[in-house]
Amino acid sequence: MKLNINGETKEFALNDLNVSQLLKIENVAQPDMVSVQLNEEFLRQNEYLSTALKEGDNINFLYFMGGGR
Repeated sequence: MKLNINGETKEFALNDLNVSQLLKIENVAQPDMVSVQLNEEFLRQNEYLSTALKEGDNINFLYFMGGGR
């Protein structure tokens, strides 16, 4: 299965991946602190296990950081 992850096309041997599995495969640091955008829509963390990915999906892993004075 081919997925577009953060603008890069990657191929996976598995055909039945969910978002939670993809976070592990991609070694995403601090998966509890990342926001996932699937085909331009943000997912809630409680949807990661139940959201199946399909060929050609566009996924973005986004980290939001606070800061300032």
